[in-house]
Order: sequence, then structure tokens, then C-alpha cells
Amino acid sequence: MSITGQSGVGKIRLFHDFCGPELPIAGTTAVNATGGGMFKIGDFKITGDVTNTDSGVVQLEKANGYIRIIGSANTDADGIAIGTDLCFSPLLNGPLILETRVEMAELTTKNVFIGFCTANADIVVEPITSVTSTITKVVPSVGFHFDSTLTVDATAATAVWHMPYLLATDTTQTSTGVAASQVAVAAESDVLRLEVDPNGAARWYINGKLEQTVGAGLAATPATLVAGIVGVWAKSTAVGIDIDYLLIEANRDWTR
Repeated sequence: MSITGQSGVGKIRLFHDFCGPELPIAGTTAVNATGGGMFKIGDFKITGDVTNTDSGVVQLEKANGYIRIIGSANTDADGIAIGTDLCFSPLLNGPLILETRVEMAELTTKNVFIGFCTANADIVVEPITSVTSTITKVVPSVGFHFDSTLTVDATAATAVWHMPYLLATDTTQTSTGVAASQVAVAAESDVLRLEVDPNGAARWYINGKLEQTVGAGLAATPATLVAGIVGVWAKSTAVGIDIDYLLIEANRDWTR
């Protein structure tokens, strides 16, 4: 009788410190000439509207090394994301961890999502959209969300991060119910960390502080495959988000 094989490489760790790689604005190479990804930077792929003349991934000359991913103003909701394919199941690979350090030069005309979601196609869609006080699911998602059209985000003084969790059977959440205590400040970096357990429970941390915890089955459907991403989508002008590093960790599924 055969036995299930295992080895010492049971931990999956994807990491990039972004100290050099970039995808120039208005890329024109054959792989993306039709309007979508996919490019690779280290362990991660770039998805989105990368052929527009105002979108891309550019290196920033600043301490630690950052990249700026820029969503195009060509059409509302044009965006760009860096992350993985649909290759993680909370049940089989959990706990799942996504941690990143990000900064926004400005807090206007953008939609940001950082976390796990059930879609990351070459032309990456917004996993979540928002208006006034309503956060709406596009695809099942759990993560951090910033949208300049949320009422609570109308000024820099109240530009808070939100922590939605919307499964297949969910439609919307009220922004005040998932708002963090910490605000996003233009030109200041935040460390965002999300942990998702095999049973679908999750925890959100901002700058080391535990901001939200939800119980089993609320944050993620355990057997569903998800991608880990950092993404930004424009509304009327080209906008970006700066990334110092991105870390995704999971456990290997040894099932035969």
C-alpha cells in the first residue's frame, strides 16, 4: 500500500522586496499587445490594463526600494495588480498569510484592494467596489480596501482602511461595520497583514495592531481557491499605490 509522501519543503513562501524590477509605462511587447497581462516580477505576476499609455509598474528611488503600480485613466475601473494565480485553498493550504507595506501618494480617485479573492484574470477586475457607505462584492473577497468614493473617505482626516469579507452568498457590507481604527495618510506607509485560517476565520492587522477578527466560515469558504493580490483601479485619472514589499505564506497540501 502506498503512503502519502512528504518532505521538508512543506512551507510555501513567496516574497519580493522590489528593489529594481519594473514594467515600463505603455509596454508594447507581444505578450501584452492585446491589452492584458501577464508579466512576472519574481514570484508574482502582473495583471491588468498594462498596455495603456499611462499604466505600468515603475521603480521609485527611495529607501528600501518601492515600486508604484499605476492604474490607467483610459476607462473607469481600469487597473493593475501584482500577486498570484488562484492557487491557495484556506482548507488545504491554510493558514494563509498576506503581508505588505504600502503607501499612497494621494488619497483621491482610486479603489485599492489588498488580500485574497477568487479572480485574478489577465485583465484584473475590481474584487470589491464601493460608494457612499456601501461596500459591494464583485467576486468573493477578504482583505483590506480603500475607496475614495466611500463617504468616510471624503477627506484625508477620515481616510480609513476597511476590512471587508464577502463570500459567495454575500452581496454588500456597510463600511462603518468593517472600518479600521487607523487612517491612511498620504505619503506615509502602512504595514497591512491578513491571516486566514483553514476554517475560514481571519484576522486583520495594521502596523502591528490587531484591528479585526471574524470567526470560522465568515471570512473565506475553506475549499475555494483564491489568489493573493495588491491592486489599484482608477476612477478618472491615473493613480497608483507604492509597494515596499509583498509576502504571501501558506502550507503545502500533501494530499495524493
